Amino acid sequence: MHPTAMSNCKLFFDTYAASFLAKGQARVIEIGAQDVNGSLREVAPPSFEYVGVDFVNGKGVDVVLDDPYSLPFEDCSIDIVLSSSCFEHSEMFWIVFLEILRVLKPNGLFYLNAPSNGNFHRHPVDCWRFFPDSGRALVTWAKRNSINVALLESFVRNQRDAVWNDLVAVFLKDDQFMADFPLRMQDSITDFQNGLVYGSDEFRAYSEFPEDQLKLRAL
Repeated sequence: MHPTAMSNCKLFFDTYAASFLAKGQARVIEIGAQDVNGSLREVAPPSFEYVGVDFVNGKGVDVVLDDPYSLPFEDCSIDIVLSSSCFEHSEMFWIVFLEILRVLKPNGLFYLNAPSNGNFHRHPVDCWRFFPDSGRALVTWAKRNSINVALLESFVRNQRDAVWNDLVAVFLKDDQFMADFPLRMQDSITDFQNGLVYGSDEFRAYSEFPEDQLKLRAL
């Protein structure tokens, strides 16, 4: 796990966990939970029930999936789903996205961290990179499948001690619960590009060029 993947998820919990903490407890599942150089479990509130899900057994994995496109959880039973550095390895991540929305409660959140650039790395395949409009495209896909999901925010985080620029996106399963989540991650950081927040079509810190190209141009 590269440094920004961990710090991004910590910022997610710092920003969004309060609504769940006020209710006492939350049930969290992480997709792609095998502990490789760190685990997101480390930054989750200790009172939350945490279930690590992966396609193979290993450290940090509580549930091994038989089918990568089927989560063994009941409808509307999960408060938070996390996926970090995993969607690029899913051949059909849009099917996984619908399955995540199925298991989320109506006021549940999906936190997505996926690379916007970076090395070719097969686990066991490496299929995709995610760009500023990716979160909105997933919302369009969900609405086409009659799910009233909302993209609370998305942005591309700057590099830190690694080559990766991560796209971070936070989805709310049903936008009628918008008032439960008044804060946004990008309000407390400045090291990002092309941020979007719910209710606005304007990009914050807009950049036509990704960070790699900006660095090359500076040279």
